[in-house]
Amino acid sequence: MKYRTLAVVLAVLTVSGCGLIGDDAGSGPKGKAQNVNMQQAGDLAEKILDDTFTAIVPKVEAQRGPSGDPLCTDFKNDSTGTGQVIRRRHVMTVISAERRGSFMGVVERHWKKKGYEITTVRPSKERPAIFARTQEGFEVTVKIGAEGQAFFSASSPCVTESAVTEPPSKPLDPNSPEAKGLPYIKSPFWSAETPVPSPSTNGG
Repeated sequence: MKYRTLAVVLAVLTVSGCGLIGDDAGSGPKGKAQNVNMQQAGDLAEKILDDTFTAIVPKVEAQRGPSGDPLCTDFKNDSTGTGQVIRRRHVMTVISAERRGSFMGVVERHWKKKGYEITTVRPSKERPAIFARTQEGFEVTVKIGAEGQAFFSASSPCVTESAVTEPPSKPLDPNSPEAKGLPYIKSPFWSAETPVPSPSTNGG
């Protein structure tokens, strides 16, 4: 009977997609971090996003989007408390339709280089998206929406519930384009309305 109970628990975790960091029942890549709380998960989510933006050259301007610290639904009745952390970035640089494929390619190559598993790719010219998973079980996404705005997020697996301090964000002028949530910064590279030249076109 206990084996059947264990199988049911594992099935619930698989369906929900919410696993514990530090579950070292196996030696796979998801058993890297142990005893992680929500603050530590938030710090790691910020680092994942920071590393991603460092890889984007030429650089783009971004602001922090609304974060989230939901209670993991699988464990909401657990007296020890188990939560999840979500961190977001909104790119304020306009990514033109002609450069979106190149932009997404830069992000995908960086994530693969970091060892992330690319789980889904939406190959849309207007609204492409990439979904990936880190070795620690974080779900990372990049999507491009209306007006050529890129949205990034990093969501932790279930971790130990704790207090969370968010990084400070600059106050916004309510009348500014930034406050309206639309990209407004034009980049000579990312906003250009021509495809990225190939090396042969450049004579390289």
